[in-house]
Amino acid sequence: MKRMIRYPVWRVTFNWTPINWTPIAWLLAIVIEIGAGTSMVLTISPEHIELPPGSDVTLRDQTWADYEALLGSRRDHAAIKIRFNAHTREISIMAPLAGHGRRIDSLVDLVKALLRYQGRDWDSSHPVTLKRFQEAGAEPDACFYIENWQAVLGKDRIDLSTDPPPDLVIEMDLTSLTEVDVYQILAVPEVWIYRQGHLTIAVLTPEGYQDSLTSSVFPTVDVKTLLPPYVERAWAAGSSIALREFEEFLQSKRLIKEV
Repeated sequence: MKRMIRYPVWRVTFNWTPINWTPIAWLLAIVIEIGAGTSMVLTISPEHIELPPGSDVTLRDQTWADYEALLGSRRDHAAIKIRFNAHTREISIMAPLAGHGRRIDSLVDLVKALLRYQGRDWDSSHPVTLKRFQEAGAEPDACFYIENWQAVLGKDRIDLSTDPPPDLVIEMDLTSLTEVDVYQILAVPEVWIYRQGHLTIAVLTPEGYQDSLTSSVFPTVDVKTLLPPYVERAWAAGSSIALREFEEFLQSKRLIKEV
């Protein structure tokens, strides 16, 4: 299958149901014209996934088997993120931009600094694949186990059918927009979404996720106001400089109380 389209950004959504993985091999190739005779190719096959940085592809009418097979075809391209929602039957595939990784690293460093100054233990992972069998799979930019940090120690894979969900998931919306529905299926209690210098906090309630001004992970700290300037400072001045300034600020203001 081959399609030629013009698109102003690297986002493609279409209905597509692949031929059986075996015995017939299948290939999806999308050629995107970006002007001046230049084009980029997005390739998705059982053996290979190739996406240009900043691309975001959604496949509809998909199954859990399709999702597992795509995870296998990613191979060494760990930066490519794949998400599955059985309720919508959609698979999302995203290749982050360079700025995506730098900003998420900075935000993760800041969260660790807050936890460290509160004297709290944690276990964090990024990237990580979170799955609930046959229902959903997601690969957040970062996740933190704080209350249940000991429950996932020494585990190469996290299965949310038996393991507890992380206390906090963080997404960096530089390449695509995060849809929190999949994290509701995975029962993640709190999701942070960082986009264009702003931090959104989504807290899970019986009615679904609700935007919140405060974090249940850091109830004594106004993280929505405090953290974004340091994330952007890291982008402009360097990660180590921003982290050092943040730690000095915490020391001088004594914002962190014992939990």
